[in-house]
Amino acid sequence: MLRIANAVLARLPEPLRALALKHREPLKFAVVGGTTFLVDNALFYGLKLTVLEPKPVTAKIIAVLVATIVSYVLNREWSFRTRGGRERRHEAALFFLVSGVGLVLSSAPLWISRYIFHMETPDVSLMTQEIADFMSAQVIGTLITMVYRFWAMRKWVFPVEQARPGGLRLAPAPGSKDKAA
Repeated sequence: MLRIANAVLARLPEPLRALALKHREPLKFAVVGGTTFLVDNALFYGLKLTVLEPKPVTAKIIAVLVATIVSYVLNREWSFRTRGGRERRHEAALFFLVSGVGLVLSSAPLWISRYIFHMETPDVSLMTQEIADFMSAQVIGTLITMVYRFWAMRKWVFPVEQARPGGLRLAPAPGSKDKAA
């Protein structure tokens, strides 16, 4: 992943490269989020369209749990690799607590769509149900959770900047004044 990030960074024009280096932490968080979004979607729809067809909220919860484990590893080792300040057990416990709140936040729009607005068959067409599920679970729920998690990760889980120096860092582009990403 580091090699890919360095290759992309090297190809950016200087103004964009400087901007990317300046905002590297949120950009890394977004890349991890995109990766876990794909994991979440694949599992959610894989379960929802097969063994958990009558239980979309359960499918969503399982998908988010698996994506959260992937997220912890990627965020700890890449997005927030220089942050920390806590013992790993304490950090992991806080991560999963914050992610538990995120699970509620990401599942709530789907639950509201299905059980309060009754956006499910036979009350609506199958196509309307699927669009409502996607919009509520995968778009609205994900956006709400993303904003909350980025704030909470920086505030509580990985609060101290430069707590773990010496981790792998993105190399600056030749001629860049920034020493590392």
